[in-house]
Amino acid sequence: MATATEIHLSPATDSGVFTAGTTEEAARAASEVLQEDMENHHVFFNDEGFHNHIPHGVLSIFSLGASPDDIRKNYVRNRSYQRPARPVDRNVVEGFHDPIKFQEAFHKEENYSNYLVFFQEEIDAKGVGAVLNEYVFAGDQRAESMLSRLFGGLVHPLIHLGFGLEFNQPAIVAQALAQAAVHDDWIGREYFLPAEKLAGGIGKRGEKSLLQLLNEIRADEKLAHSTKFTDGNKIREGPLSRAGDEMLKYAAQYTVSEDQIQERIADMINTVVYYTSAAQRPDKKVKIDFFFIHCVNSSIFFSKIAQLPFLDTQAKLRLLEWKGRMDLVMYVSRGSPELRRNEVTQYPVTNDWPTLFSRAVKHPGDDGHLVKLVRALAHGEEVCRVADKDSQMPVSGDMWLRIGNMAIDSTVDGLDQGAMWIRSTGFDEAWTNLSGRSRL
Repeated sequence: MATATEIHLSPATDSGVFTAGTTEEAARAASEVLQEDMENHHVFFNDEGFHNHIPHGVLSIFSLGASPDDIRKNYVRNRSYQRPARPVDRNVVEGFHDPIKFQEAFHKEENYSNYLVFFQEEIDAKGVGAVLNEYVFAGDQRAESMLSRLFGGLVHPLIHLGFGLEFNQPAIVAQALAQAAVHDDWIGREYFLPAEKLAGGIGKRGEKSLLQLLNEIRADEKLAHSTKFTDGNKIREGPLSRAGDEMLKYAAQYTVSEDQIQERIADMINTVVYYTSAAQRPDKKVKIDFFFIHCVNSSIFFSKIAQLPFLDTQAKLRLLEWKGRMDLVMYVSRGSPELRRNEVTQYPVTNDWPTLFSRAVKHPGDDGHLVKLVRALAHGEEVCRVADKDSQMPVSGDMWLRIGNMAIDSTVDGLDQGAMWIRSTGFDEAWTNLSGRSRL
């Protein structure tokens, strides 16, 4: 049985919202390596705050049918560059029961192990639902800051939480909350909370789709071009600094009422997949934006979040509204790239889904980003097939499989710029050193 300190996966109950088949042997292997990772590694693998993606990658390949050998090879490859976990200070852990001391330790990576033990003990005592409602959704200062921190670090804490919830692993939920606590919360204070206030609160009926708002943003010259390639933090220095009022105006229009949850999840998934795949340059090889894929990779979990019995409707609506607003500001922060749908509709299909899954699982250089993307795309196809029966959304029909092929084909060698991904695809500078596209 899975607990806050023991990872235990079962194929029958813990294969995720999208699976291509799992086995008992693979579940045991995944459980073993994830347990070792939790006990021995830090959340960041370097001093720059780059994240340990082992749980993301292992759970994704497990759900896509990886063998025990695939799982162990993936783990060993990505274990090689992790930093060791810091020792736990019991005095600090006990101090976290004081909300003031809990918050004083925020955004300090040396406290990750302390927060992890604290949340493990809280979850074992109270359960996942009670802990989330107390520490993330209570609405007090501590919870508001924790919710903001979930969206920090390129939404990695949110993705980590999503994996814990999707695969029913309290220990990974504890990791996610500890991870959130050592991130910053500026994006909540400077963006999410002001947008929420401007919207008039949580859960108002949304009149515009995410795609409509995206199109309006592209037509707003000041906002669309508010980011510079040379900006360090392109969200904070770009739209939030140079076009803050405009960004908040559009973000506040993305709202979700209770009866819109399922349609808004489909709309969100479809729109982020669209701008991630269609942001191409016809004269360059196909490449997918590293920052955009995080919007896709975090989308899959909302199918599970929407069904969680221990989260009230208000919490679900708030998470979905913040997610949509994150997707909007992320698009602007990468230069508001022109979207070319024909780049997707004309892309050749050379692999079916099972082949794409196999190639992603066995990719020799993936740290988890690619397999998460392929799995999220396959899940998105299922969600949008149900919600978009008239094929009115920008991604429909066989475009999902075409995008899956784009993802695999563009990352198989990573020779251009020595990387699998492009970064900030709306800027000419991002494409400068990439190879031209071969023409027949």
